[in-house]
Formats: sequence, structure tokens, C-alpha cells
Amino acid sequence: MLKVGVIGTGMIGRDHIRRMTRVLAGVAVTAVTDVDVEAAKNVADRLPGTVVHGSGEELIADPGVDAVAICSWGPTHEQYVLAAIAAGKQVFCEKPLATTEEACRRIVQAEVAHGRRLVQVGYMRRYDAAYRALKAVVSSGTIGTPLMMHCAHRNPSVPAYYEKESAITDTAVHEIDMVRWLFGEEVTAVQVLVPKKSRNGDTLQDPLFFLLELAGGALIDVEISVNIRYGYDIRGEVIGENGTAALGDLSPVTVRSDGTLAVPIPTDWRQRFLQAYDVEIQEWIDSIAAGGPPLGPSAWDGYAAAVVSDAGVTALRTGQRVEVSLMPRPALYEVVS
Repeated sequence: MLKVGVIGTGMIGRDHIRRMTRVLAGVAVTAVTDVDVEAAKNVADRLPGTVVHGSGEELIADPGVDAVAICSWGPTHEQYVLAAIAAGKQVFCEKPLATTEEACRRIVQAEVAHGRRLVQVGYMRRYDAAYRALKAVVSSGTIGTPLMMHCAHRNPSVPAYYEKESAITDTAVHEIDMVRWLFGEEVTAVQVLVPKKSRNGDTLQDPLFFLLELAGGALIDVEISVNIRYGYDIRGEVIGENGTAALGDLSPVTVRSDGTLAVPIPTDWRQRFLQAYDVEIQEWIDSIAAGGPPLGPSAWDGYAAAVVSDAGVTALRTGQRVEVSLMPRPALYEVVS
């Protein structure tokens, strides 16, 4: 039984705790902590035997914690990931790995110095059944060499604290990681085009058109719409030399009535990717139980996503094409996971 300590008992932290205590196998939540101590206590009160710690560092040092799940505010991620590496404990870190390129670089360097992969970053699309099926088709060669991909990332609305740059750093960052994984290549340059502004966007520039260039020459376009009202809609289609492959209809039912055909649309990301989160955490647990390194998105993947995201923000602000410059990939991360 893997004993996991959870840092951060906000929405995503509580959801992962629910997942690990009610849905998944081979895991127990033995410790929690949060900047809001009362919130952590409220969670622990419903989990017999779970300890509440006063800080993330205390939780990581707890001998009753085998592995750590970091679900706290993004700017805290670096300190907790570094502490987990120093303690030699496996760590699952919700995205972002860290909030700056420099912080991500420090994490990569610390893990390389440790000599073994310990870090997995929470990019859950790699665990979604539809995306895995899409990758299988692309990798099989059925449609020939992939040349382009069209993506859409549509939110019905976003919180009040959402900023213009969040369309890249919080939203399109999922496409950034996904295309690196799907194509097995790094992003080499980005552009952001600004179409007519939606009246739903208030102070935001919404929507945006994000263009990524991959090392092998493929082009990826991402429509980012974060106030489109009708629902949470994720789309993707790969165009190959000999055919295309697209994400399928993700609704479990279609309704025919009153002369109409209706397909329900998810209302938010939790509904759309619920099962992907379950698979993600279960596979993380299983990889640790098997004694191997985590097989999911690595610290390098978190670093690369941060660099591309930063380039995207620069492109948004300047209107220019921005090249992406990554440091040499350490041997520990020879294959993009």
C-alpha cells in the first residue's frame, strides 16, 4: 500500500484525495497540509489516521509518507518538488511544474543530480482514452506522416482572476504538452494571432489563434476560446499524407426528439477528463509499486512546456513569431515521455 501525502487541499487536492481514497487501488492518504490549516483539518477529519502537517516540508519529511502529491498554488511548487527530490521521494506535481523557466530548470538539474527520475507532472490528456487512441493511429502510420493538427480548446467561462496571458499559461499549455507527446517532437517556434474580440471576454483578448511549429516541420494551430458560453469543448484533428484522424464524439449518448438530434456537451474540464485523472493517478501509483520511475510527463516535459508557454506569452504581447530555445536535454530524459 503506497502511503501518499497531499500538499494542498483546495479543489484539485480534494478531488485527488477523493480519487485515492474511494476510487483507486493500492494507495492510502496518510498526511495532508494546506496554507489554510483549518481546510486541511476538515479534510483529515474525514480520513481516519490521516495526519495534518503544518508545512509541506514537514509532510515530505514524515516517515509515514512514501510519495507526495503537490496540489498547492503554482508558485509553491518549486520548493516542494525540490524538497521531495532531496528526500528521495516520488512526487506527483500538478501543472505547472513551476511558474518560471528558471525554476523548472532548477528542478531538472536537481533530479539529474539525484540520478533517478522522481517527478511526474500532471498533464492528464496523455491519459485520456480519446487522445491515446488518436496517438495510436498517428503512431501506426495509417494516415502517413502527420503534417498538421487542428485543435480547439473552448471554455464556457473563466474565473475573475484569469488574465490575458492565462489563455497561454493556463489553457493552451495543455495543447503544448499534448502535441509534444503526440508527435514526439519539440516545439521550435510559436505565433499568436488575434482575431475579432468576443463581447463575452470583458478585459480579455478572446479568442486567440495559437500556432506552433514542431522540429520536424509539422504545424499545429490551436483555437483558444475561454468565454464561449455553450460548454467545454476540446477538439483535435491530425492531417497526414494519406488521411486524417480526429478525436471522436465524447458524449455517451445522443438524443433524438422533437425533430432534433442533440449531443450533450461537458460543462467543465472535470466532467470531460474525469476518467483521465483516474487513469493518470492509478498509473503513477502502479509505477511506484513496481519499483520503477514514473512513466508519465517528466520534469523535462514540465520544463519544455514552461519554455514554450513563455514564448507564447511573448508572442501574444509582441505580435511576433518567437523561436523556442531549450537547454540540451539531459540523458535522464532521452525520450520525450
